[in-house]
Amino acid sequence: MAEMPLFAEARTVVQFYDLDPMNIVWHGNYPRFLELARGALLDMIGYNYPEMAASGFIWPIVDMQIKYVKPARLAQMLTIRAELLEYENRIKIGYRIREEASGELLTKAQTIQLCVDAGSGELRLDCPPDFIAKVKALHDKP
Repeated sequence: MAEMPLFAEARTVVQFYDLDPMNIVWHGNYPRFLELARGALLDMIGYNYPEMAASGFIWPIVDMQIKYVKPARLAQMLTIRAELLEYENRIKIGYRIREEASGELLTKAQTIQLCVDAGSGELRLDCPPDFIAKVKALHDKP
């Protein structure tokens, strides 16, 4: 039986300071929007940045891909969904940013984070067992 997807959502309103001279959200602000949803997902798992640090690992983002489908504009309410796509060897998260009122897709994105031992700086080729156990426990919930 396939595992049910783990996802979390965050919301934000496009502010004036998010805009570029063309009055659309500047492309460099999208990673900040992704971080809102990634944080919500990691909180749900119980393994956000404080728990990562306490476990002795750091998780740098080594790849980020963003596809701008339609521009986000001033005062739009955005819903950002983050879905855990892979978690055994790396953390791969897929994102969808939608305009909340219409549900229209504005942006697709993906990030990949790798596990690094905080003490030695060595890259791990797997995720720590405690992280995997937290994810599996969520999958096992009725």
